[in-house]
Amino acid sequence: MKIPHPVFHLDIRGSKQFCLTMATFLELTLLTLLFFSSHTQAEIFTSIGQMTDLIFTERELVKSLKEYIEAEELKLEAVKSWANKLDTLTHASTSDPEGFLAHPVNAYKLMKRLNTEWSELESLVLQDPSDGFISNMSVHRQYFPDEEDEKGAAKALMRLQDTYKLDSESFSKGKLPGVRYNALLTVDDCFDMGKLAYNENDYYHAVLWMQQALRQMDSGEDAKTLKADILDYLSYSVYQMGDLPRAIELTRRLVAIDPSHQRAGGNLRYFEQLLSKELRDMGRSQQEPADERPIQLDTYERPKDYLPEREVYEALCRGEGIKMTQKRRSRLFCRYQDGNRNPRLLLKPMKEEDEWDSPHIVRFLNALSDEEIEKIKELAKPKLARATVRDPKTGVLTVAHYRVSKSAWLEGEDDPVIERVNQRIEDITGLTVDTAELLQVANYGVGGQYEPHYDFSRRPFDSNLKVDGNRLATYLNYMSDVEAGGATVFPDFGAAIWPRKGTAVFWYNLFKSGEGDYRTRHAACPVLVGSKWVSNKWIHERGQEFRRPCGLTEVD
Repeated sequence: MKIPHPVFHLDIRGSKQFCLTMATFLELTLLTLLFFSSHTQAEIFTSIGQMTDLIFTERELVKSLKEYIEAEELKLEAVKSWANKLDTLTHASTSDPEGFLAHPVNAYKLMKRLNTEWSELESLVLQDPSDGFISNMSVHRQYFPDEEDEKGAAKALMRLQDTYKLDSESFSKGKLPGVRYNALLTVDDCFDMGKLAYNENDYYHAVLWMQQALRQMDSGEDAKTLKADILDYLSYSVYQMGDLPRAIELTRRLVAIDPSHQRAGGNLRYFEQLLSKELRDMGRSQQEPADERPIQLDTYERPKDYLPEREVYEALCRGEGIKMTQKRRSRLFCRYQDGNRNPRLLLKPMKEEDEWDSPHIVRFLNALSDEEIEKIKELAKPKLARATVRDPKTGVLTVAHYRVSKSAWLEGEDDPVIERVNQRIEDITGLTVDTAELLQVANYGVGGQYEPHYDFSRRPFDSNLKVDGNRLATYLNYMSDVEAGGATVFPDFGAAIWPRKGTAVFWYNLFKSGEGDYRTRHAACPVLVGSKWVSNKWIHERGQEFRRPCGLTEVD
């Protein structure tokens, strides 16, 4: 705060102390003035200008004092409000961390709070330094998510929005299937989502989220974001989607709110000129009125991307387009599996169900106990890191946007449980695991997915496959139920297999000839609500020569 004609400076440590100090100072000043009025009468007229300056200085001091008190009170109220809100929130979140983070909005807002909002609170507290809080922040900041984490969580919400055909309001109001915790997105949250998409040149999602921010603001919700800013982003994004009439209407609204806006006037003239040219080219003189309906998921077509089976894959994730007819279903059976009279399975055979006929996919029930699952998760958690894929050109392991999960690799020597699980896989499948890869444990959180891929490697093989051969088969343990989403789908033949805790699914990736079965291209659908834990074993060719002999044809 700037005070004209500063007369003194005090180091203030608290509002009450400041008030007492100020009162004492003003009393002393008044006594001093009275003293001079009674003792130096001749000087009064020569210093009246200074006296009037003091009067105005005093007025400014009182004004500054009130502003200081108000600022302190506002700051304390803001901090207190934060503390109360987060006290309630952390009480709920810490009582069931995985359940709380199962809701993708909760996960996104956790990223946003720790990356953005806690920093804002830090800046507020720094106005009057609080050593305890700042030292705490310094200690814990190294563990905070960064901007990329927050961005990734926002993109995950958009991925879920696309895959499961959920409009922005469903996320904003927490209308998701199977949720246990209510989570809402504010106007400012929606604006931040739209801005992130806009900065990535993703105008489709920018439109959806800016529209939601505008809808909530128009319904009376308070926000720090200005309506002019929402209209600015929304109008240009709508223009990028090719909807000139609506872009013009939105820009006119922006000009009406802020006539001096830096870009709005120029954009409006440009949009109107473009529309006039389009109308002339079509031989029309009058434009159709702008669509007044709110923008929804189906208002604009989502741009195509690199994945050719995108629509089929996402439909299967929603439980649509599954090609298991009643006639084919009648050929599926369940049975007891004793591993060709394996001694370890004779007394307690494995329950086996057919999930699909061709290619043959089976599910094993009670493949893992709850105790084994918890032990595997306990062993994996310290080792979890962003899952990687092998670059087909360079052969180098790297992270990829189409695989969003964290994984860890466990050896039999890590714990007797891992050794027991490996032995069970060998007993059930009849295949040796001596040449198999380590047990891979993966955790899919908010929007976690693995887009369509093959488990086997296509020629030329990686160097490690020259020793142990290609990935013959996949054994996949489901170690959690998933409230919504998270299916394993096969776009080629229209299968969807849903996670069931404690069960495992198994299929062959190669024909008996060693050729890859291209029908087995599969995907892990994004987790909509929940936390998906799986562990898998990739079984290789070497050592299986007498366990799975070659067939007579290439596709046996």
